[in-house]
Amino acid sequence: MINKIVSSVAQAMSGIQDGSTILIGGFGTAGIPNELIDGLLEQGAKDLTIVNNNAGNGEQGLAAILKAGRVKKIICSFPRQADSYVFDELYRSKKIELELVPQGNLAERIRAGGAGIGAFFSPTAYGTLLALEKDGSPKETRIIDGTPYVLEYPIHGDVALIRAEKGDRWGNLTYRKSARNFGPVMATAAKLTIATVHEIVELGQLDPETVVTPGIYVTRVVRIDRVLTQAGGFKAAD
Repeated sequence: MINKIVSSVAQAMSGIQDGSTILIGGFGTAGIPNELIDGLLEQGAKDLTIVNNNAGNGEQGLAAILKAGRVKKIICSFPRQADSYVFDELYRSKKIELELVPQGNLAERIRAGGAGIGAFFSPTAYGTLLALEKDGSPKETRIIDGTPYVLEYPIHGDVALIRAEKGDRWGNLTYRKSARNFGPVMATAAKLTIATVHEIVELGQLDPETVVTPGIYVTRVVRIDRVLTQAGGFKAAD
């Protein structure tokens, strides 16, 4: 019997290796799998490459992983924000490597990784510093129908950490509004996908038309509670 539900975040995070590439969903404060990020911190894996929309806020979540010295490289679109001082300090002291990727390219590179696409041409970044390799050499370019393009390669993950709304024991997932963001493409591009959900339902209760991430892409599912904050909004909690 297929049952991908695990009983705890600690169990969900077991087996993650040092040196792994970790895809972490979320956009701004929407859809961030905070419980899984905290679980990764407790789990202990190091020398990680993190793929995320940004480089963390304050000293919580992703920023806490960075502050603990567990990340050697981050691939993201928005590394600097008003409260990204943890990343700033690490980057300026050359303790972390940054690969800056325009957001559309980031999403498409991850999607390509999941779809088995070897590479693709994108007009984004042509003629800029982002069209250069790490060593300063130019990336391959091509003129297609009069428009210049840059060759981009897919991003593959060893692990994807995503936050969904509902799931079943087969791993089928639905999302809530903008919390969907990077989760679906990251789930397809990783060898091991771990998802949190707020509700576990019986097989057949999810309308197939609403399933965004089919269970074939999901390895483990863990349920987390959702509690009301003092401000009147909702947040996830253990």
